[in-house]
Amino acid sequence: MIILLAAALGTAAPVATSAQAAKCAGTAASDALVCAALQAEKNGDHATAAQSFEEAAQSSSDKDPKTARMWAAAGNLWIAAKQPGKAAADLDKALALPGLEAEQRGEALLDRARAAEAQDDLKTARAKANEAAQTISADPFYWYFSAALAIRENDPNAAQKAIDKALSLAPSDPTILFEAGHVADMMGNDERARSYWTRAAAGDPNGDAGKAAAKAIELLGVTPTVKLDGAQPK
Repeated sequence: MIILLAAALGTAAPVATSAQAAKCAGTAASDALVCAALQAEKNGDHATAAQSFEEAAQSSSDKDPKTARMWAAAGNLWIAAKQPGKAAADLDKALALPGLEAEQRGEALLDRARAAEAQDDLKTARAKANEAAQTISADPFYWYFSAALAIRENDPNAAQKAIDKALSLAPSDPTILFEAGHVADMMGNDERARSYWTRAAAGDPNGDAGKAAAKAIELLGVTPTVKLDGAQPK
């Protein structure tokens, strides 16, 4: 998300300070909307941030490369707001326009895959994820998502390969360790699943991944019901 938010502004950092927010009303329409979106995102209001990015994109020319990045940022934030249908629509608009290049396009494709997965469209999710791999194969979150998707696809071998790659890129990340536990559990290796989940819980005791891992340990031996929605490696 950092790549997409920064790209939408054309700057290196996506965070809007209070002073910047105060200047929002005094800038050009699209810039003011982006400014407002970044402030809303900073405050944790993902839906409002997504709406502001949508309005900024609508007020801009489709020929401006920033417009595609605004749609992509909106889509990413709709995922965070747990509205995958809106995310898919905005990401499709972003991907159809010029402006997303290299890692930016890869991240947008990955978000499109995430939106599809959240809508239970696993075929589209895998197709978009495979396309994203062309530019973001060094991103551990790509492999984390690919592993989680493979579990839903009931493909244990693909899940194992993907999580092994994620672990090679971020071996101590609690979110990846959490998913590694799920893969091990799917493979019937309770001992390895417990080990991964124990490490995740110890590494992030107060975070979502750590808490989910601790719960998974309690449920070990029972059909897994714990899922970490939308998490990204730290």
